[in-house]
Amino acid sequence: MSPPDRAEEFVFLLARHERLLGAYVMTMVPHPQDADDILQEAKVVMWRNFAKFEVGTNFGAWARKVAFHQVLAYRKRKHRDRLDFSEDFLRTVSDEVEQNADRLEQRERVLHDCVAKLPPEHRDALHLRYQEGLSLDDMATRLERTVGALYRLLSRVRHVLHDCVSKNLNRPENEPA
Repeated sequence: MSPPDRAEEFVFLLARHERLLGAYVMTMVPHPQDADDILQEAKVVMWRNFAKFEVGTNFGAWARKVAFHQVLAYRKRKHRDRLDFSEDFLRTVSDEVEQNADRLEQRERVLHDCVAKLPPEHRDALHLRYQEGLSLDDMATRLERTVGALYRLLSRVRHVLHDCVSKNLNRPENEPA
């Protein structure tokens, strides 16, 4: 595989696993800013070592292992911190995530499919709230709606998504939605 193809493959795989990888790091680090720094370091390490990654194997598991080692390196640097987690705790959390990784990835895929079925107005509201991180006040200004109306809309959308995800997680893979 040529270097540009390899770079594209890395970017594709990383994008596919980035959200769960970020959540994984957040479970082991008490401060979000530190988790972001660790995640960035892990991405650099993954890129530097991507040539060693065997195409066709589990990228998510490999990425979590790299991230876990970055968390351990962070702990060594910050061991004076009072909110320091023990290595046993971190290994337990890591093992728990590994045991549930496939289920979490399936849940994320189903959620993505359910979001895609929403009307555009609902998807836009979700995007503003959860991807752009806007407050309800800022959303109300941008969408020219009341905060109360947006609160009710988001509540309904969450319920619809919960029902959709629950229904689709409980059906066999080959059965249509």
